[in-house]
Amino acid sequence: MALPRTLALDAMGGDHGPEVVVPGAALSLERHPALSFIFFGDEARIAPLLAERPALAAKSRVVHTSQVVSMHEKPSQALRRGKGSSMWLTLEAVKKGEAHAAVSAGNTGALMAMAKLILRPMAGIERPAIAALWPTITAECIVLDVGANIGATARQLCEFTLMGAAMARALFHIERPTAGLLNVGVEEIKGAEEVKEANVLLKAVELPLDYHGFIEGNEIGQGRVDVVVVEGFAGNIALKTAEGTARQIGQYLKDAMMRTTLSKIGAFLARGGFRVLKDKMDPRRVNGGTFLGLNGIAVKSHGGTDALGFASAVDLGYEMSESGLLERLAADLEAFHHRLDSAVASEAQAAPVGSHEEK
Repeated sequence: MALPRTLALDAMGGDHGPEVVVPGAALSLERHPALSFIFFGDEARIAPLLAERPALAAKSRVVHTSQVVSMHEKPSQALRRGKGSSMWLTLEAVKKGEAHAAVSAGNTGALMAMAKLILRPMAGIERPAIAALWPTITAECIVLDVGANIGATARQLCEFTLMGAAMARALFHIERPTAGLLNVGVEEIKGAEEVKEANVLLKAVELPLDYHGFIEGNEIGQGRVDVVVVEGFAGNIALKTAEGTARQIGQYLKDAMMRTTLSKIGAFLARGGFRVLKDKMDPRRVNGGTFLGLNGIAVKSHGGTDALGFASAVDLGYEMSESGLLERLAADLEAFHHRLDSAVASEAQAAPVGSHEEK
């Protein structure tokens, strides 16, 4: 039986605010009746939208605030001026235990900065990461980091691997997820030093996952592993490139099917197959990036999404909160750091310290 879960929603976040957040929550409630919501934002805009949806209104309450973090505000500015904003209060509800997860479509940099300040990184985590769901030919995989950090040390890449595996267990219900490091080749001599060092560490330390080694970019969509680990700069570029390519292929296909009368007839006859393809390539279906490595669950929705896309982000917040992810991840991280420190200490003891000639 599904456990009751309360989600805090930043009603003013994103390009469209309550006009997308409220109907998105209503769609998610249809799929997860155990949900309830706290909407933070302008009550004058939120209340009429709730009134149109009695089932959602019965499971919701509104906390009014007129303060909003703009989509173009710098993280430093948001931290200075954002206390009391809809974004701040949404995260604070998770910290206070009033909500099990926070969802916002607002400014990514501001949301990460506030989340780190309010929820705080978990013990042993140097940098939180943003993890995204990525459609594959088999099902879905998790890719992280997709933009929280520029660059990462070998130790941080190992932590990302553990965080991604914890998310995979929560969402895919796999006890030992497979994981790989994204690299420019599968050969161990290739790649940045941090990536090669992380590869060595992941092979040397016992982990609650199956480490695959290096994978290349073309293997992500093939579903080669459940978790793909990469530093945030390359991860964000890969994500945006994949989204753009999906739209490009969709446009190519549409143009080709409308080119001649015969192709239009063919498109009509194959409309069922095209509908399946469209659904699989729809980025709204996997909308929502999770901030992993914090003492609380925060989900970032794409700022320009519609109600269907925001509902996917709400679904993700619900599934993450129901899974017990944070407790399992904390235990995994503690065990990993203990084993890593022990391995480093053993290697240091085994290293030659020189010899002295007898006189």
